[in-house]
Amino acid sequence: MKTLTNLEISRQDYVDGVIFKFIQSLNPTKQPIGWDIEMIGDIRDTIEDWIVAKMKICTEKDFYPYIEEENGNQRNSN
Repeated sequence: MKTLTNLEISRQDYVDGVIFKFIQSLNPTKQPIGWDIEMIGDIRDTIEDWIVAKMKICTEKDFYPYIEEENGNQRNSN
């Protein structure tokens, strides 16, 4: 079974962490917003659409590495 490299995992962690910090910085209240990977994923997908599909700056795998399985599905972590 193929797994992500440490560099790829680090990239995933970096992207998710930056998005989480962005969410925190936009919060106008003192009410904490907890880590919510579904929310982070939704925002990540929107950013990825802009950077990959619309601006064509990099590939989807470069933006957020994943493993493509034999059936064509994506798996984001090892």
